Amino acid sequence: MNDIIKNIEAAQLKENVADFRVGDTVKVSAKVKEGNRERIQVFEGTVIKRQGGSNRETFTVRKNSNGVGVEKTWPLHSPIVEKIEVVRRGKVRRAKLYYLRDRVGKAARVKELVK
Repeated sequence: MNDIIKNIEAAQLKENVADFRVGDTVKVSAKVKEGNRERIQVFEGTVIKRQGGSNRETFTVRKNSNGVGVEKTWPLHSPIVEKIEVVRRGKVRRAKLYYLRDRVGKAARVKELVK
């Protein structure tokens, strides 16, 4: 029974997933349906969390919009997510950046990883 579920989940995985980690600033292009029209909306922010595995993997992106913090969570292998583009790499020492929720302005920035 377990092999059947694994085969179904393997068929749902995307082949080309962007290589990004927690702390990176990303642009997520997502499909938005409005009535009978469909368009692509870009959401740019810092990845604060990545969780799950296989086709259930999700990631959360946080941005500041007009002084209000906005977080969105997407399934990584969803057909709604068109593409994920890494804008800059972040240097962090945590797996989950929940502490950014309490920070405002320049204090909410993540250092850039220089290679």
